[in-house]
Amino acid sequence: MKHLHSDFALNFAIGFLSLLLLILMVGLFSRIVYPRIITERSGEQTHLISQIIQIEVLNGCGAPGIASDYTRKLRANGFDVVDSGNFDNFDVRQTMIIDRAGNRENAQKIARALGIDESRIIEESSDDFYLDATVVIGADYDQLKL
Repeated sequence: MKHLHSDFALNFAIGFLSLLLLILMVGLFSRIVYPRIITERSGEQTHLISQIIQIEVLNGCGAPGIASDYTRKLRANGFDVVDSGNFDNFDVRQTMIIDRAGNRENAQKIARALGIDESRIIEESSDDFYLDATVVIGADYDQLKL
C-alpha cells in the first residue's frame, strides 16, 4: 500500500511539473511570435504600437524624482524604459527627445505620447547606443500629457 501511495505522489508531481512546463513554453512562444501590442493615446484616436521602443529618461530640470515619475508613466504607456537618471545639467527648459537609433518614427511616437512638438526631436544616432531614444525632461514637465 505504501508503494502505491509513493507512485501516486510521484506521478502527480510529474504531471504537475509537465503542466507547468507546458504553460511556460506557451508563454514564451506567444511572447516571441506575437510581439506585445499596446495602445498609444493621441487625442481621440487610438494607434497600435507593435514594436517595443527602448528609451532612457533623464532629469534635465533638477526637480527631485522627475525621471522616476516619468519612467513609471512611460512604462505604463507601453514604452520600455531601460535607464533613468540625470542629464548633464539642469538647465533644460523644454522637454526634448534625442533620437539615438535614426528611427524618427519611434521618436515621434514618444513625442505624441508626451504631447510635445516634433520640432523638439534631436537626431543623434550612433551604433554605440543600445536604445532607441533619450527623453530629457525639462522645466515644462507639468505641461506634458502623461
